[in-house]
Amino acid sequence: MRFALGIEYDGSRYCGWQRQKDVISVQGEIEKALSKIVNQPTEVVCAGRTDTGVHGTGQVVHFDSPYDRGSAAWTLGMNTLMPKDIAVKWSHPVSDDFHARFSATARRYRYIIYNGMYRPAIFAKGLSFCHHPLDETLMHEAAQQLVGQHDFTSFRTVHCQAHSPLRTIIHCNVSRQGDYVIIDIKANAFLHHMVRNIAGSLIRVGRKLEPVSWISEVLYLKNRCKAGMTAPANGLYFVDVDYPQEFQLPKAELGPLFLKPEL
Repeated sequence: MRFALGIEYDGSRYCGWQRQKDVISVQGEIEKALSKIVNQPTEVVCAGRTDTGVHGTGQVVHFDSPYDRGSAAWTLGMNTLMPKDIAVKWSHPVSDDFHARFSATARRYRYIIYNGMYRPAIFAKGLSFCHHPLDETLMHEAAQQLVGQHDFTSFRTVHCQAHSPLRTIIHCNVSRQGDYVIIDIKANAFLHHMVRNIAGSLIRVGRKLEPVSWISEVLYLKNRCKAGMTAPANGLYFVDVDYPQEFQLPKAELGPLFLKPEL
């Protein structure tokens, strides 16, 4: 039998999603708890791997089990066995043709910048910080140049192993809630560091160090060295995954929790 889980985690103290030797990972902690519930070694497959320090409020995984322990075991039981910074939000039985990664049609991230004079203490590990005033209107205008299918070579790490730099951005919106500037981006898939590199470039536009048109120039040049810095990992949240309606997966409210629900 195959099951899907909705996962939330604070990535601050983890070396990314993927299980690795000699370091703690989100996947490793989930699999340890799940293996105890199933009573045999059990692996999970995720919708999208996140890097060191990146958070997830809408991660989705699937796993196979010879037993149906019931919804309470997959949620309450696993949450009892896992660290407090990782939690299962929902569980759902799925057909054998469901695949957390390959069945996904779109993924969505939010990058959160605290834009105040002094660095924050509350949520310090869940925010990026920029003390320079940011013009979110200019950032949003620049972000629209990224919407659609493009070659995103300028916005991926040189170590990215993806076969093609082509990706389709469905929306890239920038807004403000008080001192928080939020970059909300949805695409069919993302390249390594793509969101953080886009965020770093949009911050340069928001600081008025570059004109709005600069984003199009960087996109055209297909050169990582021409874009802005890679923004810090702690401001990034993996918030949602789209799947075909036939799988009928639950939909949780998008995070992070301190944003207004209507965003």
